[in-house]
Amino acid sequence: MTTPTEALPVIVIGAGPAGLAAASHLVERDIEPLVLEAGPAAGSAVREWGHVRLFSTWSELVDPAAEKLLAPTGWTAPEGATYPSGADWAEQYLQPLADVLGDKVRYGSTVTGVSRLGRDRIVDADREAQPFTVSVLNADGTEERLTARAVIDASGTWSTPSPIGGDGLPALGEKAAADRISYRIPDLKDPAVRARYAGKRTAVIGSGASAFTALAYLAGLSEEDSGTHSVWILRRGISGSTFGGGSADQLPARGALGLAAKAAVDNGHADAVTGFRTSAVEKTGHQLVLVGEDGRRLDPVDEVIVLTGLRPDLTFLDELRLGLDERLQAPVDLAPLIDPNQHSCGTVYPHGVKELSHPEKDVYLVGMKSYGRAPTFLAMTGYEQVRSIAAHLAGDHEAAERVELTLPETGVCGGAGLFDQPAAAEETSGGGCCAAPATLTIGAPAPSGGC
Repeated sequence: MTTPTEALPVIVIGAGPAGLAAASHLVERDIEPLVLEAGPAAGSAVREWGHVRLFSTWSELVDPAAEKLLAPTGWTAPEGATYPSGADWAEQYLQPLADVLGDKVRYGSTVTGVSRLGRDRIVDADREAQPFTVSVLNADGTEERLTARAVIDASGTWSTPSPIGGDGLPALGEKAAADRISYRIPDLKDPAVRARYAGKRTAVIGSGASAFTALAYLAGLSEEDSGTHSVWILRRGISGSTFGGGSADQLPARGALGLAAKAAVDNGHADAVTGFRTSAVEKTGHQLVLVGEDGRRLDPVDEVIVLTGLRPDLTFLDELRLGLDERLQAPVDLAPLIDPNQHSCGTVYPHGVKELSHPEKDVYLVGMKSYGRAPTFLAMTGYEQVRSIAAHLAGDHEAAERVELTLPETGVCGGAGLFDQPAAAEETSGGGCCAAPATLTIGAPAPSGGC
């Protein structure tokens, strides 16, 4: 016996940018969404890096369908050429959007499992005719099962940062030293966080924009407190491209970020250690010693900041039949388009339901989570993903297959930006992780996207 599914909602996991955009597109298509957010507010993950400014301008961060929902409330989009912080994005856009969606968004609801009703991943019989069943743990400790016609997982990757170990595993002793290790860019405006790093020797592990940002923040603290010093640990050597293009970078904001990290080293606020892959973290008194795979032992540090990327949490999807690339943990058809060995986020072809489909019908990983371990994601690409999926679920296959987003074939992915200086923002010709130039074209009614 099968259970009718047409009257059931589409469950969206996560009330972040991609999840709320998905809900907006579903509403536009007269499909009922139910957004389940583990945190207490919209954009809970974004709020955790609220002190960091994006590379994207506001014009690239508002989804067209979401803007249509917001317009009748009197909401006005912020100045398009300006760069919001994570907190700005959450407070000025994501929360108002969630408020408009009303009871279609539930907070304090953590998804702990997804399956087919009465079918584990082994059973074939009538599988696709059965609705999805979603196990939820509520903030008050109660559990429940919800049913859905489709599931869109927009839970992101923020909750699962990559560990110190160069082999992708936690280094020996990493977990035991957890009280001295952070996996986030420090908010030095927070007195408690500032006190944690002021006058201390801190190791920063990573070679991307987040590491650049942390080094620049700590260098600023070092100028105020000479006892503050950083050790920048890179798994590879320093080359001409390590800091980006500097003043010659076609993306001035990204160049400024790289130059800030370079200045931290040049001005003596940080020492660089290259070709170092950590295998162990040892405690020595109140300090930590990092030990490399080659046996090198670095001088003791007081704190460690690990910024080695993020990865998807797939544990609660174990009972679904997902088709994932064995390297990136992204959908098989999407993986070649986003491979960081071949692509920057500006060269990722816009994609939709076709590339995001799995052997399990009507389940989709979208947004940052769809990219698995690849860092080449742009929010505008996520908005295009959910537009296509909503059209497909509504039976509008022509719209689902149509590409309504054109990205420039340029740019290098970044992440958090250092745009606290107004001059830097004024000099930047584009935004997004790739700081996309003025040739950016968005199909359909309005510009959107960015990272």
